[in-house]
Amino acid sequence: MVAPITSAVHGVPSEVAVGIDEGLKAPSVVNLDHIQTVEQTTLRHYVGSLSARKMDEVSLALARATGCSAKA
Repeated sequence: MVAPITSAVHGVPSEVAVGIDEGLKAPSVVNLDHIQTVEQTTLRHYVGSLSARKMDEVSLALARATGCSAKA
């Protein structure tokens, strides 16, 4: 799965703040309301990386976006 990263911040629970610490050029958010599945072979390069703690935030935001329960 992939999720878009955008600088258009809406402040909703399905967004996770990311930025320079994750290797990006500017403050942005991962938007978990718009996830898609793609073939791994279509991915060309990484734009950044997330710590385990930030991935926990992504998991929680994804659970909120899909209406699934997750650990808080």
